[in-house]
Amino acid sequence: MRRLSSTSLRAIALSATLPLALATGCASPDGGRAATPSSTPAPEPTEVGGSAPRLALTYDGGLLVLDATTLEVLADEPLEGFNRLNPAGDGRHFLVSTQGGFRLLDGGAWGEPHGDHSHHYTAEPQLTDVLFEAEKPGHVVAHAGRTVLFDDGTGQVTAVDSAELADPDRELEQFTTPAAHHGVAVELADGSVLVSDGTEEERSGVRILDADGNELTARDDCPSVHGETVAAGEAVVIGCQDGAVLYTGGELTKIQSPDGYGRIGNQFGTEASPIVLGDYERSAEDRSRTVALIDTTTAELRLLDLPAPYWYQSFDRGPDGEGLVLTYDGDLQVIDVVSGTVTRSIPVTGPWEESDDWQDPHPQVVVVEGMAYVTEPATKQVHAVDIEGGEVWKSADLEVTPNELSGVSGDAEAHSDHEHEDDE
Repeated sequence: MRRLSSTSLRAIALSATLPLALATGCASPDGGRAATPSSTPAPEPTEVGGSAPRLALTYDGGLLVLDATTLEVLADEPLEGFNRLNPAGDGRHFLVSTQGGFRLLDGGAWGEPHGDHSHHYTAEPQLTDVLFEAEKPGHVVAHAGRTVLFDDGTGQVTAVDSAELADPDRELEQFTTPAAHHGVAVELADGSVLVSDGTEEERSGVRILDADGNELTARDDCPSVHGETVAAGEAVVIGCQDGAVLYTGGELTKIQSPDGYGRIGNQFGTEASPIVLGDYERSAEDRSRTVALIDTTTAELRLLDLPAPYWYQSFDRGPDGEGLVLTYDGDLQVIDVVSGTVTRSIPVTGPWEESDDWQDPHPQVVVVEGMAYVTEPATKQVHAVDIEGGEVWKSADLEVTPNELSGVSGDAEAHSDHEHEDDE
């Protein structure tokens, strides 16, 4: 499998014919501004009988790591500022978007394949010293064993093997978009890269580059391009102010919204389904209760109205591909994405509403190992929801008000398709 190499990137950067200005790749974290090696001592591992999924959440002034099975707080790490959380793609670590870049948080649980089985270990979770430097850390996308970071402040894209994030000898591959913007990039299994294109004032471009950095195809009709997700068959969907762009079979296809303003800013895909779930706004002012269902096999867009409005981070996908949305009435709506219907409404939290500041704590939804986890900032709680059983399985009281939420499996992962989103 070919990956973007330092040699090819240097050669491409000299070509004035390419639409993207590519920069030299980094062979190690000590080269350039990409990453700082860890001086944090490795935690002492204990072998356990199976995988131990972990949750991480932010609060004003720090981070918590929880055992996802017991909801016990395992670590409380101080960290000032507004911090964001992303699963790193290896089943063990999180990447924290914080001041100075992307910092690696060790969830303290992992698996190591051994023939036809795996050995599983736990250790004390900790915030490591590993930092992938960025002026304005933005999207993190983990897919096909690769983790890609996007620096909104410089337009620099950094890709690394997910399994080597904590390795001081990791190899980094980098390029820079022509202008800094709030962007996103994902590396696919064949080494090609989907990347957004734009400026701080306007962005509407989607580019596909091959493993050598050559442009394969492009579109420039995706205003306010935002977000990314991967569905079954490695079909990629990226959102626009007036619909979405689909990349599959080597082609980029524009999917138009039925409304003049029909923004799809955040998308949620899964290998279990070819249908992508997205938020959908008919107005920049009104709270939406409509979601988008995008069939990546037909490039068709359907709309579904939910019982109540929602917030863009109260979404995820269930273990069988079902759509999950926590609405303002406190119910977790379970969506059959094939029929386009709500099949169940599970009461989880009290009624809530989105505030005017997206950085304020709001309920968030994350699915880990088949269980849905929902934060409730108003009561300082986190809930574990049995999707199949249709009820809250367990709740835990916290001493802090939860904000960002993320989760990892605690097992070795070949790839992951989760990323964080924001409301820009």
